Amino acid sequence: MKKHWVARLGVLGFALSFLLGSFAATPVNAASDSGTFKVGMEAGYAPFNWTQTTSANNAVKIQGSQEYANGYDVQIARKVAKALHKKVVVVKTSWDGLPPALTSGKIDAIIAGMSPTPDRRKTIDFSNPYYISNLTMVVRKDSKYAKAKSIADFKGAKITAQLSTYHYQAINQIKGVVKEPAMNDFPAMRVALESGTIDGYVSEVPEGITAERANPNLMYIHFAKGQGFKTDASDTNLAIGLRKNDPNKAKINELLATISSKERAQLMNEAVDNQPSTESNGNWFIAIMKQYGPMLLRGTGMTLLISLVGTIVGFIIGLLVGIIRTTPKPKKLGQRGLRAVINWLLSLYIEVFRGTPMIVQAAVLYYGA
Repeated sequence: MKKHWVARLGVLGFALSFLLGSFAATPVNAASDSGTFKVGMEAGYAPFNWTQTTSANNAVKIQGSQEYANGYDVQIARKVAKALHKKVVVVKTSWDGLPPALTSGKIDAIIAGMSPTPDRRKTIDFSNPYYISNLTMVVRKDSKYAKAKSIADFKGAKITAQLSTYHYQAINQIKGVVKEPAMNDFPAMRVALESGTIDGYVSEVPEGITAERANPNLMYIHFAKGQGFKTDASDTNLAIGLRKNDPNKAKINELLATISSKERAQLMNEAVDNQPSTESNGNWFIAIMKQYGPMLLRGTGMTLLISLVGTIVGFIIGLLVGIIRTTPKPKKLGQRGLRAVINWLLSLYIEVFRGTPMIVQAAVLYYGA
């Protein structure tokens, strides 16, 4: 009976911590109240955003990292932050994690090549468009699809696109296509295309240009009017994601209105020119290691450090549990009370933290903290 009460109290405490974390992450206490403008992006979607090792070309340092973010989105973020009289901070976040990070207050805005689709508008708000793009198909230069003139020419082809994007849904417009599982990012799709796992992938034109520059064996298809994908303005328009009723929305729209089409085109051209190149006359693996090797080493070191610390802490907790549970009950009232408190905390750890999936704990700590 006692164990049941301990478990219930533990679950209650866990729920309270989640609720308190949620309240702490509301827009009232969000990062926008400080002197920083925290922008969420993947930092892996060139030429819109990417990760680099230096601050060259007005790059912005990524929060909690030694790397920097750059690209079209980053330069737009710098302009917005300047208009709001704040310092821009890039928070590197996975694509699926961007909306939750925004609504929980981890970031102030999403500037990551995101389209203001009706589904997304249910949970977050959007600014006016800051870029308008069209869909294309990236293929190998030596494939039979390199001479394609319309999407109908991809009948029987193995095609994919990025996960949780309208690009993936657009594949359904191709009759007889072999729709492959969606992938997380464009670098993964380029590797799959190079290895022959897929015949092509759907992307926006800037990514097509990027793919050509990154790999001389790839190209993107120039579809004539009426021969490409049918899209809606809510798909091709890219806008800044904001929380509902964000007081800065009007200021942001005013700033975007001052950026002419010519200036936007210039920013995109600069982003395409400045993006890191993985082209190499030798082994592609060596080229990637030269560019991302330092990041890989730092990530490996951090993983080993966390594993070591976790092992030591786990050993100490396990040792403490064993000692407390096996020692006889003390006779003094104060010692018995202290032992009871420690025993309760250990039971809480066993029943709640050991019984709750780590991914759930991580989500609560990250989005609710």
